[in-house]
Amino acid sequence: MRTWSTARATTLAAALLAAATLVPGTAGQAHAAGPSCAPGELCLWAKPDFKGTRQTYDLSTVAINSCITLPAGNYQSLVNRIQRQVTAYQSAECAETGQFETYSGNGVWLPASPYQIRAFKVWET
Repeated sequence: MRTWSTARATTLAAALLAAATLVPGTAGQAHAAGPSCAPGELCLWAKPDFKGTRQTYDLSTVAINSCITLPAGNYQSLVNRIQRQVTAYQSAECAETGQFETYSGNGVWLPASPYQIRAFKVWET
């Protein structure tokens, strides 16, 4: 029977924790290179895994608490680095009759949305 020393277990735990913190909001999933989305931005991609056409927004281009309909169709991945909560909607009118999810403002990487994102709102803190 093989046993691990406390030092090895501690080293492994520290390595796993460091990998998990590479991408905030992904709870244990490391994203090595990460998509290109600067601090203070909300970025959405047309395809899963941060691929395809990208739309980028920041607080200078977005009205707080207003529904922003995304141009040219649907988006499937999202990064929120805007430092405010963002709700992504299946509905282009931000209607709550379709699917929607609110993502924290402390950095969220969503490689594959469970629905087509057609609009979003940035909330006042």
